[in-house]
Amino acid sequence: MKKPTFHILVCNSYRIAGGAQGACNRKNAPAMIQYFTEGAADRGLDVAVSSTACLNVCAQGPVVVVHPQNVWYGGIESEDQMDEILDALENDEIVEKYKISD
Repeated sequence: MKKPTFHILVCNSYRIAGGAQGACNRKNAPAMIQYFTEGAADRGLDVAVSSTACLNVCAQGPVVVVHPQNVWYGGIESEDQMDEILDALENDEIVEKYKISD
């Protein structure tokens, strides 16, 4: 199996005992998965996009994690912000202004 160059994880606030209930899900995380998937394909990027359970940083949500860089982005709520992240992947860069991890 060929693994993708990048893996984008989108917090969707799923809880162990049930469905999505947290901040990221309420702030449109489900639509972000489709946007990242289509945006990456449009750019010809080799990206897998996945939904996750709660990443436990609700105050900074919606949260997006990009691997293999292991960069955590917070407050990603607009298509412009998602485009900036995809643009950064194209250019092997990090969008520092959204980064919530070191």
